[in-house]
Amino acid sequence: MTERKPPGMKAQEWVDLQLRQADERGEFDNLALAGKPLPKLAEAHDPDWWVKDFIRREQIDTEVLLPASVQLRKEKERIPETVAKLRTETEVRDYLKDLNERIRIQVRDATGVVVPVGPVDEDEIVEQWLRDRPEPGSVQQDQPEPEPEPKRSFWQRLFS
Repeated sequence: MTERKPPGMKAQEWVDLQLRQADERGEFDNLALAGKPLPKLAEAHDPDWWVKDFIRREQIDTEVLLPASVQLRKEKERIPETVAKLRTETEVRDYLKDLNERIRIQVRDATGVVVPVGPVDEDEIVEQWLRDRPEPGSVQQDQPEPEPEPKRSFWQRLFS
């Protein structure tokens, strides 16, 4: 912590004295960005710098900034991975119906960027999902049964 400014000294002289003393003590040696330009000042001026910085800092998925038709097209490309995580045929069909409904709404909306996105064939995707999923019995056989816990006496159960 610095000392108070002496009463007869000007503020600028006091600051210069503090800086000179800190420099003599070596407090400005080996700083992280010593001799390098400041990161924000080295870049060209960008009027949207604060938005880009916010997106980077908060780790926001930039895909949400795309037009809706592009988002739907990307979602169509990821259908196999998304459907593979679902457990029942009903869940798969519900997801595909919802996706087709969102595609129909986007096709009717004439505003913004127009990227052709057609509906998905629900039956074809469900058939592929049924072919790709493992047999119900094979998953349970891979897991070993847990060993039963040894019986504990009344006193062990009472004081545990």
